[in-house]
Formats: sequence, C-alpha cells, structure tokens
Amino acid sequence: MNNFLLYAALFLGIIHRSGAQQIPIFTQYRENAGIINPAALSSDFLTDKHNLEFGASFRKQWIDLPNAPTTQILQGSYLNNQPGGISLLTGGYLINDQTGPTGFTGAYVRLGGVISSDVERGGLSIALAGGLVQYGIKTSSLILKDPNDVLGTQDRSQVYPDASLGAFYYQQLSGALEGDYIYSGVSIPQIMALDLSFANAKGTFYTKQVRQYYGVLGWLHYVDDQNSFIESSCWFKYAPNIPMNVDFNLRYQMQGSFWIGGGVTPFTKLHAEAGFLVGKNMGFDSNFKVGYSYDYALAAYGPYVGSTHEINVSFSLPK
Repeated sequence: MNNFLLYAALFLGIIHRSGAQQIPIFTQYRENAGIINPAALSSDFLTDKHNLEFGASFRKQWIDLPNAPTTQILQGSYLNNQPGGISLLTGGYLINDQTGPTGFTGAYVRLGGVISSDVERGGLSIALAGGLVQYGIKTSSLILKDPNDVLGTQDRSQVYPDASLGAFYYQQLSGALEGDYIYSGVSIPQIMALDLSFANAKGTFYTKQVRQYYGVLGWLHYVDDQNSFIESSCWFKYAPNIPMNVDFNLRYQMQGSFWIGGGVTPFTKLHAEAGFLVGKNMGFDSNFKVGYSYDYALAAYGPYVGSTHEINVSFSLPK
C-alpha cells in the first residue's frame, strides 16, 4: 500500500470508528423519515393528516473535528389519502454531504404505496427510492505524508446509481389509548453500496460503502384532548461486524404550538431539541415548523469530536 492509500485508510477508519457513518445521520430523524426509510410516513400526517409536505435541513456534525461532516437536504412528499386498497406515496429529495476532501450530491425520487382500507387509521407502506449520486474527492486538498506520491491536483468525481428500499407499518389505537399511533419500519438505505476508485500512474484512491440496515419503533401518545402528545421512538442502525447503534428519543409537543425533547445514544452522545409551529393554533389548515437540536458527545467513551447542530424547517398541508 502506498502512502496515499495508507492516509486514506486511516482517515476513513477514524470516521468509521466514530459512529460507523458512511451515509448521513440525523438527530431529528422523524423530520427526515422519508430519507431514512422511503416508505415512512411523516409526523405531520400522523398528527394532523397533512399529506403534502416540503422541508429543508442543515446539519453540522462534530464541530471540533477538522473536516467534519456537513449535510444539506431539500425534500418533498405526497400521500394520496383517499380511501382505497393501495394509496400512492411519492416524493423526492436532494442531498449534499461533505466530509473533508470527500463528499457526494444526490437526487432521489420516492415511489411506493400504502396498503390500507383507511389510510388515516393505519396501513402497511412499501416504497423504493432511486436516483443518481455524484461522489467527488478534492485531491488538491489532501495533505499526504509523501508529497511526491499523489493522484494529481485535479479534483475527481464519478456518478453512480443508488437506491433504498423500505417498509413501514402504522396503526391508530382504540379503547383506553384511542387516537394514539404506534409505528415501526425497516429499511436498507443503500442497496447499491458504493464501490469506486480513482487512479493514475502515481496511485489509487479506493472507497467502498458497507451496506447498512435501519429500523425504527415509535409510539405517539395523545394527552389533553388530542391537542398535545408525547412521542417516544428509537432508531436502530446496523452494519456488519460493528455493534448495533441505537438512538432513544422522547418529544413532548404542547397544544400544536411548540415542542421540546431529548435523547441518548448509549456511550456516544446526549441530545436536546426544541421547535415551534405556526398552524392550527393560529387557525390555519397548514403547519410551518422550525426545529433545532444539539448533540453533546460523551468524550469519556471515545475521542472528543465536539458538538453537533441541526436545523429543520418544514411546511405541510392537507391536499
């Protein structure tokens, strides 16, 4: 292995050990449900029956670590919630993720259906997201151990297809828990695991993604005559040969106007979040939401990489 390969392996190894992250992660993952799982229904549909949604996210991760990940997302989704055997679920998103000299930009389309006789009370959703991704490396930004061992000063990029597959089940409860929802989902966020190389006479840069598997569980419990709710949820992330990573979260939303929440990833991080809504509390049919979250890394159980900040903005309405 030449010096460039050694440097690349060490760099990617650090990122890998810091959370097995080869694709973007989120703190407010319920606000990015359709990216984690293309079959997932948005929180606004479960809480307010809003079937059309647009959103944007910005995440700055591990701010004390040089060349730390930064992610930006634009997304939209639509669910045909008319009665019937299968209801159309569609949408799409644009994503940009940069970690040091490497990064990618992707455009995806979601397409699936919800199998249900009453889509507002519950159902099983199955969907696929597919698109094109441009992966790039800024070779001019790399600092190598041997300055004579280089790939060249020209930045490199390559376009490749990508796809994700998911299933999502949700059900509104009756009896003593009338109106509450439970939900669960499983997904493979990268079916076509990235396997790319850039080479010239001086050396080769090689990167390969490990296929990951996601699961999510949640319970949305209404209080105060259906105007406020408590949502408890967890997000499971698994990759071969790496211990399973689990995020536990709890959020309380008050009278359709604001929310607060927190969570933990054992031995890794603590997080807090807050946000506000402008919608039915002001007499509107639509919802406008802004949420912010803060992650604190637990340095006692690994290298200190600094805090993480995430902002989500969304607009939803019944259509």
